[in-house]
Amino acid sequence: MWETIIVNPFSTALLLIYKLIGGNFGIAIILFTILIRLITHPLMASQIKSSTKMTEFQQSKQWQDIQKKYKGDKEKLAQEQMNLYKELGISPFASCLPSIIQIPLIFGLYQSIMRALASTPGQLLIFTRAVSPLLNFFHINSADLVPLNSKFLWMNLGQPERVYMFGVGIPLLALIVAVTTYVQSKVTMPASPNPNDQGAMMNKMMALYMPLLLGYFALTFASGLSVYFITGNLIGIAQYALLGKVNWRALIPGYKPNTTARNK
Repeated sequence: MWETIIVNPFSTALLLIYKLIGGNFGIAIILFTILIRLITHPLMASQIKSSTKMTEFQQSKQWQDIQKKYKGDKEKLAQEQMNLYKELGISPFASCLPSIIQIPLIFGLYQSIMRALASTPGQLLIFTRAVSPLLNFFHINSADLVPLNSKFLWMNLGQPERVYMFGVGIPLLALIVAVTTYVQSKVTMPASPNPNDQGAMMNKMMALYMPLLLGYFALTFASGLSVYFITGNLIGIAQYALLGKVNWRALIPGYKPNTTARNK
């Protein structure tokens, strides 16, 4: 089922784009990333809506009264908070959903890249059996596409990337992936007047762990995956910017959202 739903369609889409643009697999990955972002745009819009509702919840008089009432009873406060979430139809984890959904997409894309860049007879056999039926629907013979051109800029898209300087391999793409993931997490994270709130704490954890996780993937796996990460991060920031939701001040060390005026 994993192969049928994720890997084979991903591989076919990558190869179709590769064929249409004249055989540049790096550009194919970038265009594929844009396609994925367009498909998952409703999720991002839902994330923004949930984040806005959460901010309004944090600033509401009803929640502030509950905080005052159960200030000395953390267990009761948490219980009342979850009850209020349920009453208002708010999910404290909704803002993390796109990041969670991205995990299977990452593994599916990695398998698709490695399958498309098949080099051994066994890999080519798997590639032909899995992808040919779908490509035949578009009147494309998979044999005409292999071997794919895996070179893009200074990278071999089927191998982990390193830039060698003075005999030392520097994982440039892994660093860029980690930085862009962190920047996207920070500038798109909804402001919360209560940093100890459950939703705010989850967002902070994701902002810390996702750069490390994706940076590790970029360090270890094929560099084609890094191209996907970087492109996706930049597009994500651009989407939020077009919607007026980017908070560049969040990148300033020690920055705290000013919610006093809105609480009055």
